Amino acid sequence: MEQALHLQPILILLLIGILAVVLMRPLHMSPIVGYLLAGMLIGEHGFGLIAESETTQLLAELGVVFLLFDIGLHFSIAHIWDARRDILGLGPLQIVLTAIFLALFAVLFAGVSLEIAIVVGATLALSSTAVAAQILADNQQNSCPVSVSATAVLIFQDICAIFLLILVNSMGGNEAALLSTIGMAALKAFAAFAAAILMGRFLISPLFQWIASYKDDEIFTATALLIVLATAAATGMLGLSLTLGAFLAGMIIAETRYRHLIQTEVKPFRGLLLGFFFVTVGMTLNLDVLFGHWVEIILIALGLVALKAVLIFMAARLLGTPARSALQMGILLSQGSEFAFVIFAIPVVKQGLGAEYAAILIISVALSMALTPSLVRLGRKLARKWADEDWNNSRTQVDNTTTDTPVIIVGMAEVGRRVASALDAHDLPYRSIEVNHDCFMDACTNGYNVGFGDATDLRLMDTIKMSHARTIVITFSDYEVAHQLAPLVLEKYPGLNLMVAVKDDAAKIRFDALGMQAVIQRSFPRGLDMAMAVLARHEVEPKKIHNWMRRQQSHELTDMFSPSPLEVTDEGSVL
Repeated sequence: MEQALHLQPILILLLIGILAVVLMRPLHMSPIVGYLLAGMLIGEHGFGLIAESETTQLLAELGVVFLLFDIGLHFSIAHIWDARRDILGLGPLQIVLTAIFLALFAVLFAGVSLEIAIVVGATLALSSTAVAAQILADNQQNSCPVSVSATAVLIFQDICAIFLLILVNSMGGNEAALLSTIGMAALKAFAAFAAAILMGRFLISPLFQWIASYKDDEIFTATALLIVLATAAATGMLGLSLTLGAFLAGMIIAETRYRHLIQTEVKPFRGLLLGFFFVTVGMTLNLDVLFGHWVEIILIALGLVALKAVLIFMAARLLGTPARSALQMGILLSQGSEFAFVIFAIPVVKQGLGAEYAAILIISVALSMALTPSLVRLGRKLARKWADEDWNNSRTQVDNTTTDTPVIIVGMAEVGRRVASALDAHDLPYRSIEVNHDCFMDACTNGYNVGFGDATDLRLMDTIKMSHARTIVITFSDYEVAHQLAPLVLEKYPGLNLMVAVKDDAAKIRFDALGMQAVIQRSFPRGLDMAMAVLARHEVEPKKIHNWMRRQQSHELTDMFSPSPLEVTDEGSVL
């Protein structure tokens, strides 16, 4: 009987978690919102079906541990290098602008201390990785420029969140000066970062390679879980947080060739335990606060979303991001973060804000998350309408006064977008043209640098300044058109390299005979062969091309299925 009573909270949490996901999906809302609402209903301020206990607190803590571990898995040096412009530019600028505005508001209108105002401003400047990532996946925007920039900003925000957790824990129970506290937090974060990189390269990678040789999936998964929990426990015993240890464990594994595999293996644990965490957060929220301050909650949520959207848009535009992309990023990242639920519940912050105001902020953040999917759909409609107006006016989106554009991409379907992503990753400027209405609008909406035009119209050559280009990439194979136009183009621009994507050897022979470089598209994902050929043509180092290709393939494979440890070779490739 006693054992059944201990199981009761877990059973209720599981049932509530399932219902939250099932009910939120048709409403196009994040399950996080469902978890919070469910927690409010079953908690002591609702129907009282479950009370806070050591069991629920442990499950909630483990949820945050696995969230931070997953974030650490994305913290690879190679990924950061690819997105360095946004991580080191847009990310810091967005955080600083938003944190300053919100901290000033907290000091002037909420009357909190400077320390707490800085924490509140920085916390609300963060966006929800869970919500934004799910929206990008649902819209199939995982590899477009908007997604790449938004993901880079989220990575920087996650790093800031770890710093904030260290900072807040350092503030508890002492009167240390603010600058001293921040300096100590920065020192701890730097030391932890360096230790994780060294351990990942020289200790954990050989360990996983040795374990994989045993060809036992269970041992592999168990070892990954052991590293997560052991590292979290170690940092806890050193006076730091469990979540910091989990983040370090993710960083350690991120430096190994088994990162994507382990991410897939622990994903079910992370999702389940993180759901428990959000439910327990909801259990602490007072329904009386919701009903008694609903006007304030709505105003705070709307104000937060509007302010962040405007500031992110401004920051992106200052750094040269196209207006349509900046608009979508501003809306996508305008909500509050799941870290707000963690930080605002820490005693020193909760006391500084007041329990009631902390609850108001947490509910407001939850509401901002609930609004995000609808706002993103509105933003995409505005961007498509914007692109549609450009299409109707037959105006190119490319600045035709620019002369240093070595590559022109004709056709912005899947192959063209893959080539554009490769050029962006290696800082090679390009122009692209598209004649299909729907494809043009999709490419514009997703942030690609694309203009409207018909590649078969010879008058377009002067318009797009083809004489300044070294390479024209044709992403579709129309032999009849190529047979007519290729000789004319090569005669007028003898130094121009014409590259065309083809499906098989027979097509390659036909196009090669026209003086074009035909590239057969065999690799996965589609367009990878052409992208690699274009990079090689423009003298990008083979090692850089190979590393970029591997990251593209591993990203796509991780999204499609979970490989087995038995299928990882000594060289790290997936068979």
